[in-house]
Amino acid sequence: MPIPPPPPSSTDHPRRTLLLIGASRGLGHAMAAEFLKKDWNVVGTVRGTARTLLHDLADEHAGRVEIETLDICVPDQLAALRDRLSGRLFDMLFVNAGTANRDPAQTIGEVSTEDFVQLMITNALSPMRVIESLEGTVSATGLIGVMSSGQGSIANNLSGQRELYRGSKAALNMFMRSFAARQAGTRRAMAVMAPGWVRTALGGADAPLAIEDSIPSLVAVLLAKQDRPGLDYLDYLGRTVPW
Repeated sequence: MPIPPPPPSSTDHPRRTLLLIGASRGLGHAMAAEFLKKDWNVVGTVRGTARTLLHDLADEHAGRVEIETLDICVPDQLAALRDRLSGRLFDMLFVNAGTANRDPAQTIGEVSTEDFVQLMITNALSPMRVIESLEGTVSATGLIGVMSSGQGSIANNLSGQRELYRGSKAALNMFMRSFAARQAGTRRAMAVMAPGWVRTALGGADAPLAIEDSIPSLVAVLLAKQDRPGLDYLDYLGRTVPW
């Protein structure tokens, strides 16, 4: 007679899974690495077919990293990703996306229409399209988050500068508030995150924070936020940012 297997211990549980949009480099890659350290699985998206740092993570963590292709500004690619993920359920969806205009010092009156449209599509419209399209893949008690910026705070804007970037992130924040209003009464947690001024391709060499100063703390804030339904605008240390 075969010996039955021992009952599962209290520590036996399936790994939770993060769907991370924009994970090929910079803050997104660092988030993927940190969630892996926290014993999560990661499905991360990259643009194009070139090898990225996320591919290196996939090699280092066999079976725990899946790579999908998505340019968030291409609706057909987003629809294709939604179809590929149909039937999947994730514990967290986080959209990491952002760019800046060619001359951040320009006032809003000096910005070209082309730059204005490009930045608003990339920083505000496309992240929300991702959330609207993929929210059905997030569990009823999961978290939906987006990478914003402290510069998206209207209340904190006392110095001006980077006007188009600020405006695009403020628009993203407003759209997330509208999305959250439609989710009122659900058990989902939602987060608009400000990672601080970090030394990345976008943040530049003069930024005071290294990725290692920001992302481990930011991930810890997201993990703590999972148990608090509703929308919060938080920085990487868990402090509330005024809208």
